[in-house]
Amino acid sequence: MTRPIRCSSKLQPMSEREKSPLWGGRFGASPAEAFEDLNASISFDVRLAPYDIRGSIAHARMLGEKGIISTEEAEELVRGLGAVLEEVESGRFTWTLADEDVHTAVERRLREVSGEVALKLHTGRSRNDQVALDLHLFVRDAAASISDALLETMRALFEVAERRQDLILPGYTHLQRAQPILLSHHLLAHFRAFERDLTRLYAAREAANVSPLGAAALGGTPHPIDPSLTAGALGMQPLVNSLDAVSERDFALDLLYALAVLGVHLSRLGEEWVTWTSSEFGFATLDDSYSSGSSIMPQKKNPDAYELMRGKAGRLIGNLNALLITLKGLPLGYSKDLQEDKEPLFDSVDSVLGILAVLPEMLRTASFDGERMARAAGGFALATELADFLAARGVPFREAHRAVGQLVRRCEEKGIRLEDVSDEDLTAAHPTLANLPRELLTPEGSVANKKSSGSTSPGSVEEQLRQARELLRGLQG
Repeated sequence: MTRPIRCSSKLQPMSEREKSPLWGGRFGASPAEAFEDLNASISFDVRLAPYDIRGSIAHARMLGEKGIISTEEAEELVRGLGAVLEEVESGRFTWTLADEDVHTAVERRLREVSGEVALKLHTGRSRNDQVALDLHLFVRDAAASISDALLETMRALFEVAERRQDLILPGYTHLQRAQPILLSHHLLAHFRAFERDLTRLYAAREAANVSPLGAAALGGTPHPIDPSLTAGALGMQPLVNSLDAVSERDFALDLLYALAVLGVHLSRLGEEWVTWTSSEFGFATLDDSYSSGSSIMPQKKNPDAYELMRGKAGRLIGNLNALLITLKGLPLGYSKDLQEDKEPLFDSVDSVLGILAVLPEMLRTASFDGERMARAAGGFALATELADFLAARGVPFREAHRAVGQLVRRCEEKGIRLEDVSDEDLTAAHPTLANLPRELLTPEGSVANKKSSGSTSPGSVEEQLRQARELLRGLQG
């Protein structure tokens, strides 16, 4: 994604000429300072500058090709815009208080670089379709960057799952130990959730890949422009309806929704790692490079990054909700409310990219206590194996369930683990249990006994790893 451009906290003062805004011809007085502060978006939409300039270059070339301006004028505009783009990307661009928004800032500097020909750049265009284009390009770029970062996280999950196929831990329901599962199976469950997130990100990128240029303010323009030329130059599809083109922000909602769901998935993963790395569980240990300490308690090693993953989900959901509420009451056409589409979008993109910058290596560098995990996966987490054993031999499942439940209660009274139960107690629970293979009362035997497709058995997990490997290869290609 294009490097974020930041506006200097100290803006340059306005010259006398700059005190009158571009749209000031209709007005007899300059804007009040307080209104100007409220109305301006330059403090945050400067990061759209590279997109704004690239869109303007495509527009200038189209104006020349269609004879709306001369070829020489078009060439000078393209040259000047290229110079302005270089200033922006190198950090040498100077923003002023008169730069109400990024479009005004670029046009002001272009006039300083190329002269009065800059005044022709806006022919056949409005800030309405211009800002919509900038946001389309930003969303397209952001969706691609986040997809790449998410793919790296999926690779890390796959690598850890492939490397640690030997480890077993308890699976949980209601946060109670339920049944033994392979760690690989658990990690691949997150892999599949992220695969669905990728699908949503790809869809958001595709939705953004439509150019609104040519819509002008809302109804088109009398100039003989060709929106397909500008769209093609930007690798986009042209608009279909000019009013819709300046009004809709569905593509931004699509990305915000994809990031909100991704944030929920990241939060769930983060919650598990916060739990796993606690002293009470002790299943995993984070590398020191991805942990923090306490200012008062010397022994602490905190999973801050995973806690932030969990915490940021609220922001991601809130940003989606904020734009939905902004849009819900707007009539068709541009309204200044749409200025509020950028900050939630920028915040969500930055938040997710920040998380995904650290998550892959956090996963790769973590260590696991296999012995502790396996012990937790035993005990009463093996009870379902007994019920399924009975059901497979013709005992009605509800009868089997009741018999094993009574056995669990007796084991609790005696203070013994299920795998340590005597043959006499097994037979007393149900005569058919006299034939139980004792290996079923181990975490290894439990996972090996699963036969259904997509299960936690070693053979099934190996197939899931094969499918994940092929998916990653296909997406990488």
